[in-house]
Amino acid sequence: MLEVSGLSAAYGAVAALEDVHLRVAGDQVVCLLGANGAGKTTTLNCISGIVPVRRGRVLFEGEDVTNRLPEQIVRRGVVQVPEGREIFPRLSVEDNLRLGGWTQRRHRSWRDDLARVHDLFPRLRERAHQPAGTLSGGEQQMLMVGRALMARPRLLMFDEPSLGLSPLLVRQLFAIIARIHRAGLPILLVEQNARIALAASAYGYILENGEITLHGPADRLAADARVRHAYLGG
Repeated sequence: MLEVSGLSAAYGAVAALEDVHLRVAGDQVVCLLGANGAGKTTTLNCISGIVPVRRGRVLFEGEDVTNRLPEQIVRRGVVQVPEGREIFPRLSVEDNLRLGGWTQRRHRSWRDDLARVHDLFPRLRERAHQPAGTLSGGEQQMLMVGRALMARPRLLMFDEPSLGLSPLLVRQLFAIIARIHRAGLPILLVEQNARIALAASAYGYILENGEITLHGPADRLAADARVRHAYLGG
């Protein structure tokens, strides 16, 4: 479904990625792990068209989408849930969700999409008419995921979804991610909590200093001594 090959990117004269290869099959959750500054977010942003690709290709369902405009890539079905709480705080929760479906505005079934999001996150239905900025951190993360789902993704990418959440909310969020995947949506996951990311994934990649240094089935990576030492605490 998604195939990234030979991907290189830079910020000015500073190289951020060098010859990155990864793929996500249509039935997979794939995680991308690495230390802060390794290039994980840059990888997602290159796929999303936010950061220019210097060399390499991004193929989605066999189509070259390298360096397309972000809205074109979203319309194609690649949707990112960015790191942090990037919401419109003064708009209502429902308006934030409806903005997520902007690229699908020619379709008349946005209410059906909204109903599916409310089924997944009942709290967003309860909070529909209050300003999004008044939500708790966990509720704002729900809103971010719901807004992405309103764009009708064919591939969903998460950037550090557990950041700033309590352990209980992290477990609840990953249960939702598993439910989304079971509904047929492939996922590319960047996550600081390597243990929970590997447990949720079928395959994983380790990114260090802008390069993929290790990859394989998630259970094999979880048992690898190098991964355990660097990311799993022993």
